[in-house]
Amino acid sequence: MSGTNRVLIRADASPAKGTGHVMRCLALAEALRDQGASPVFATREITSSLRARLLDDGFDHHALTDDGPGTVLALATGLGAAGLVVDSYWLDADWRAAVRPGFRAVLALDDLADRMLFADLVWNPAPGAAALPYGALAPDATLLAGAPYLLLRREIRRASAAAPLPLTARTRILLTFGGSDPAGLTVPVVKRLAPSLPSGVWLDVVAGGSNSALHCIRAACARFPDKVRLHIDSREMGSLMAAAGLCLTAGGGTVAELASLGVPSLLAVVADNQAPAADDARTQGWAAVVEARGDRANAADLISAKALDLWADLAARQDLSQRIAAGGMDGQGAARVAAALLSRMTA
Repeated sequence: MSGTNRVLIRADASPAKGTGHVMRCLALAEALRDQGASPVFATREITSSLRARLLDDGFDHHALTDDGPGTVLALATGLGAAGLVVDSYWLDADWRAAVRPGFRAVLALDDLADRMLFADLVWNPAPGAAALPYGALAPDATLLAGAPYLLLRREIRRASAAAPLPLTARTRILLTFGGSDPAGLTVPVVKRLAPSLPSGVWLDVVAGGSNSALHCIRAACARFPDKVRLHIDSREMGSLMAAAGLCLTAGGGTVAELASLGVPSLLAVVADNQAPAADDARTQGWAAVVEARGDRANAADLISAKALDLWADLAARQDLSQRIAAGGMDGQGAARVAAALLSRMTA
């Protein structure tokens, strides 16, 4: 593969930072490969299960020994990488300025608009992204903003292409607080929610294999063998979402995946960077939102109570699902972002 089409993807994943950055980059990597490029991941931190997934999916991975710009530039030179994707809240403006000259094109995946980006393309799919000060933070960059650029993995796109199961036929609630669940909400919500589920309703719990509390999650789920199914490092998130009559999740990248499948959702805001997407979802009327920053026990109480209220109100869940469908999401965002980056790399 020619170096002209080789793209270095710089992102991290850890129990503290979560796995969302690498997972949305995985969606982009799939699209880049589909368009003839050769994406390569470079991380300073990554969970063992997520690294295994990248390798299983056929993507090369390089572990970085430090965050110095020289390390990435040396790797890019060795690989012959012409493009760079940066998805990080932790790499500052000085780092970005230092690495920029080493590439034909740089794409910054961003949610916060809080630093100079030194990029040729800036991605932010939030509805209000076009109003953020990217003109000052990345002068002359192409802005890839709004729902047309949402990054969805292939497994999600496949599920969204199938005929949806009516909500009246769905007997599962999906609980997923991200690959690492940094707020530690999975266990307390399972303990509160599972005993109160109506007869015949199952709770599908998704956890990452590198979750530091995995043993506790296993134990909590095992207490309710006739109510709870635990899925670790699931490769079937699309089908699990499509089968859910309600999803309980953190307000991160999973929000877009749920929206593409029309799944009524209860979003728990566990980090400041998740608040804008959750607020957008609430404003558009297709998701309920619970404030989960702060006391864990109180957050778990609120999430469980609201989940039971929503499950009992089929009309409310149907309204949420219909509002999502009205958004007209087509699932082609990753292909658009990949094409924009490759076009800039070869210009």
